[in-house]
Amino acid sequence: MTVTESAYYTLAELATRLKVSLNPAAEAASETRIYGLATLASAGEGQLSFVSNPRYVSQLSSSAGAAFIVPASLGQSENRPCLLSENPYVTYALASQLFAALQERMAGREGDTNSEAGHDSATNTGMGENKTLVHPSACIADDVTLAAGVRIGPNAVIEAGVSIAENSIIGAGVVIGRDCRIGRECRFQPNVTLYHEVYTGDRVLLHAGVVLGADGFGFAFDGTKSVKIAQLGRVILGDDVEVGAGSTIDRGALDDTTIGTGVKIDNQVQIGHNCVVGDHTVICGCTALAGSTRVGRYCVIGGAVGITGHLSICDKVSVSAMSMVTQSITEPGVYSSGTLLQESRQWKKNVLTLNKLSGLSRTVRNLEKRLPQERPPESGNEL
Repeated sequence: MTVTESAYYTLAELATRLKVSLNPAAEAASETRIYGLATLASAGEGQLSFVSNPRYVSQLSSSAGAAFIVPASLGQSENRPCLLSENPYVTYALASQLFAALQERMAGREGDTNSEAGHDSATNTGMGENKTLVHPSACIADDVTLAAGVRIGPNAVIEAGVSIAENSIIGAGVVIGRDCRIGRECRFQPNVTLYHEVYTGDRVLLHAGVVLGADGFGFAFDGTKSVKIAQLGRVILGDDVEVGAGSTIDRGALDDTTIGTGVKIDNQVQIGHNCVVGDHTVICGCTALAGSTRVGRYCVIGGAVGITGHLSICDKVSVSAMSMVTQSITEPGVYSSGTLLQESRQWKKNVLTLNKLSGLSRTVRNLEKRLPQERPPESGNEL
């Protein structure tokens, strides 16, 4: 990732913004201009790279990068310019946010309003005046409240009773239904849809095609047909939530569907009505949570996991990819289900054997019943 040559941070500025220190080589080169990020293998002049695993520190000598984020315990003696961090991967993540904001600023858009831009040619464009800007093609109800710094893109539709807090960015084609409340510094990418009465916290990022607040899948069968159950709850997102492209979070039937602070949801995830997802949990792509599932805090749900409804998962649980969760999990830990990949013929043999296990178990029990009972050894008189 590289921005234009007119936009950069110096090493000294990066150290300040990222709250890390410089090694002696970096202090001597503290005014070096950094224009972007790259991997160790591809980094070149003016680019910053990182090493999160100590085993790769030896590769610094062969990298053409200008500077490196490295573990604080290892970088002090390096003769290459290094930013010393207690957690290099997190520092890299924060650096990526700085350069992403700078890149968007150079493109004439304001990105992450939390990040301060570095040296750039857009400084005097009026981007920092905190104006509310609405595209002429947007359709906005008369009673909508737009706070300072809000930006509304082309063909957006915002219905009655909506309030959008400071510095939020609503992309092209976004639809926000009646009585929604949007927090500060949110970013909705193109074609996001919020049904009525969806509430989001601050700094929420919704990627393209996200749908919040569609009806949950609720029906009552009267003997001949399915009768729809009206979904009367809401969807509520906490602060710092990110939802990936094409994901859907259904509104509650009676209670709300609630996504906690700091939750990160990947692409094409389905979360059913009345679900509760605890703070800082991560849900990977193509996973589905059936209705009324409760997931605790700091969980990691792998890709393509299925979780059946009306069960609970406690805090700090990791579920491996493609697992099927059919009962509540009450102890923290790592859980898996399913079979590992095998050559097809071997897999078929194993499946046939698996189908015979029930009969084999009965045979073993019958044989055990026929065996003579083991007699305890006779105790003798010891001299």
